[in-house]
Amino acid sequence: MADGLTHVLVAYALATLLSVRYPWITARLTTVAMVGGTLPDLNRLKWVVPPETIESVIGASFSWRPMHSIGGVAVAICIASLTVRAEYRRAVALLLALGALSHFALDLLLVPPAGTYQYLWPLTDADVVFPGFYSSRDRWVAPVAILLALAARSIARRRYRALERGPAIRADG
Repeated sequence: MADGLTHVLVAYALATLLSVRYPWITARLTTVAMVGGTLPDLNRLKWVVPPETIESVIGASFSWRPMHSIGGVAVAICIASLTVRAEYRRAVALLLALGALSHFALDLLLVPPAGTYQYLWPLTDADVVFPGFYSSRDRWVAPVAILLALAARSIARRRYRALERGPAIRADG
């Protein structure tokens, strides 16, 4: 589960840092980015609802594997952004995409074969493989993600406090 925690924390750190530059990214929308960090792992629903069960219901072949691809995540983002009010759709879609892309970036750093997926489906069925930097079993990854999230929060708080104090302009008469 450290892998899932890492995806959520990295998405949080990115959204929090971006909120310093873009004030429209609120705490609620930061949470949306965190949800986006979990979207590619919806392919793990195969353990809860096997593809065969869905095939028997819909009468067509089904697989959870495309959820861990750009195409599958794009469909999920479109569906999710349609569930919110119109004025939030663009922000929700952007932050879900931010979280999902951070997930894919972290997965590309996994040591193969864990880091091999058909990320570019439906454009190509080819597995995208990078040399890898860490294993999903490595224990150091989650603490690093925690430190990144804490650092991002600290930077954002410092920035917000500086904005609350206002400009340090003195009027000497």
